Amino acid sequence: MSFISREAGVGMRAPGIKNTFTVLLLALAIHALINPAPARADETSSDTTTATSKSQEVMVVDAAANGSANEQQDYSVKTTRAGTKMLLTPRDVPQSVSVITQQRMQDQDLQSVGDVLDNTTGISTEIIDSERSAYFSRGFYINNYTFDDIPTSVSDTWDFGDAGEDTAIYDRIEVVRGATGLMTGAGNPAASVNMVRKHADSREFTGNVSTSYGSWNKQRYVMDVSGPLSESGNVRGRVIAGYQDQDSWLDRYHKSKKFLYGVVDADVTDHTTLSLGYDYQQSNTGNPTWGGLPTWYGGGSRTRFDRSTNPSADWARYSLDSRKVFANATHNFDNGWTFRLNGTHAEETFNDKLLYIMDFPDAVTGEGLSGFGSKDRGTRKLDSVDTYASGPFGLFGRRHELVAGVSYSRQHNATYSADGALDSDQMGSFNNWNGDVADPQWDDWYQNADDVVRQKSAYTAARFSLADPLSLIIGARYTQWRTNGSSGDMSKSNLTPYSGLVYDINDTWSAYASYTSIFQPQTYRSRSGSYLSPVTGKNYETGLKSDWMNGRLTATVAVFRIEQDNVGQPDGDNFVNGGSEQAYYAAKGAVSKGAEFELNGAVTDNLQMTFGATRYVARDSTGRFNSNMPQTSFKLFSRYQLPMLPELTIGGGANWQNRTFQDATGPDGETQRVYQGSIPLANLFARYQVTKQLAVQANVDNLFDRTYYSWLSDYAVYGEPRNYSVSLSYNF
Repeated sequence: MSFISREAGVGMRAPGIKNTFTVLLLALAIHALINPAPARADETSSDTTTATSKSQEVMVVDAAANGSANEQQDYSVKTTRAGTKMLLTPRDVPQSVSVITQQRMQDQDLQSVGDVLDNTTGISTEIIDSERSAYFSRGFYINNYTFDDIPTSVSDTWDFGDAGEDTAIYDRIEVVRGATGLMTGAGNPAASVNMVRKHADSREFTGNVSTSYGSWNKQRYVMDVSGPLSESGNVRGRVIAGYQDQDSWLDRYHKSKKFLYGVVDADVTDHTTLSLGYDYQQSNTGNPTWGGLPTWYGGGSRTRFDRSTNPSADWARYSLDSRKVFANATHNFDNGWTFRLNGTHAEETFNDKLLYIMDFPDAVTGEGLSGFGSKDRGTRKLDSVDTYASGPFGLFGRRHELVAGVSYSRQHNATYSADGALDSDQMGSFNNWNGDVADPQWDDWYQNADDVVRQKSAYTAARFSLADPLSLIIGARYTQWRTNGSSGDMSKSNLTPYSGLVYDINDTWSAYASYTSIFQPQTYRSRSGSYLSPVTGKNYETGLKSDWMNGRLTATVAVFRIEQDNVGQPDGDNFVNGGSEQAYYAAKGAVSKGAEFELNGAVTDNLQMTFGATRYVARDSTGRFNSNMPQTSFKLFSRYQLPMLPELTIGGGANWQNRTFQDATGPDGETQRVYQGSIPLANLFARYQVTKQLAVQANVDNLFDRTYYSWLSDYAVYGEPRNYSVSLSYNF
């Protein structure tokens, strides 16, 4: 199957940082476990989770309740482990971090991880066809997806997978922009998307059932039930199940989805918790698209097809199955240290039968198109384990924080295809197309890929309190990366550094600067036969962070620069060892530089808001880098609870991005530049609390029914027209 290609192989490599630094921090971790930090007068002994806050004070966060009822409805979080795995306030993390909470997902009706990313500051979306999407940050392709901090290796083949996960099973989604090699190992310097699962945290029987109906006969039913499994409540369970069925604005398209999630949490002791869970998600699509509609007619004029036109054949189908088993153990020591062991086994399979339409039709007769059919199947299996310890230690009379851990993952990817061509006579006229075309003559099955990727890593980071207003985070990750199979037999090792400095200007504002990196191995070889060094990247960032109302409202202003090097480029007419394999050389890649702003959280007790703005310029040796990605974007969403009628909450927002373009080959064989104008999309929502248990909510997206393209090259994919949904939710 010919998947859409892109400049995705971006990574980072550590500059010369000595191995003694890693040994030193690991030694500090052992020392801290044996000799805990001396207690300070302002510290409180508690079994609740603690996070270091300003001026050496300790913020105490109740792990069960995590604040008042208002705070549970906030768009912000008090603490996060994003970026470093140390439990910090967002203001103490020296990178741009966005956390999309459960309340935000509920208000905006964000039902998939892709929906969340569509509405996250600094993230741009590429809808390739009806089933595949890709996401970018600061001009770079995001291939770093983690589930409870367990990384999954992503390639173009799996664009439809991780971002399609249903959000009903997640408590929040954390996005760290820039390079994230310390936590994710290999990948691109774009962003890391961490999906934090819900757990059985209630000692009383509680639950929620919801149902919704919307445009194109979209029906959705979700049940979320949790409660004690033992008389004391030390063993608790939670089950989340859902079913969704829908048509589309595309003719003949139909999709169904079901998911089941279960988790058991057990307090083995007052300090130790064990969790075991299972996640199953399945989707089936009839008449899915592969690619889109022709951009031009054969004579060179632009096509103007109706948005409902579906280029799929009536025999096309698509199915996806995902199964994950996960387990973790957490132990909180009396000295403030936490030990966590996290493991998962995941299997994902897909099976499809698709039609890709090629060439350009005659403007009058509609004839002239040819087709390419593809039957595909694939499996991705992942086994991964991650363990780390984090907590405080004392040094030179001050209190510091440390995290140290190791991880291992093994991922097996296997895909197979069978092709079948359709000539223009078989395709017929595209006028009044209804997908009624015969199956092609299918060729035999062949293997696209069969490879195993292994990563072994050790990482550590420390947050040193240099003075009451000044802290330094410094760390590194050592990764051994190896692949065997169809992509080549190769092994690479890399030391990935991390450093950040945070200065508290006052109780509200902090200034920070950071250097982060990441690397991405590549299977290109030089003319001598040796594999090229990994693609490397460096992320430089500085800015200001602030919080108000005890962390309920946060703001970040960031300026960044990302550099990408060692990108494999064809070495002219040279071949590997004089054979038939194209030789490559390592060249400098792209540079992205820009600024971001985000305001997130409770502006008042009644008003929640997220506003994000991004502007960057990304260029490589040929000009603008990933020109189909907007370089300026704004994203706003808010909710307001009326003081005079507290049962009613209203809100909405808007997303805007500037003009983009792609260069494509037109009907005359010449390269033409195709532009997508700026896109403004507005949305509204309202919720009315009928009783204490029952609520009704309505959402409208693309309020003004803006017509736009989500992909525009030699083929075009329309974006979603105006649509609505109405839902009922009952708590018990």
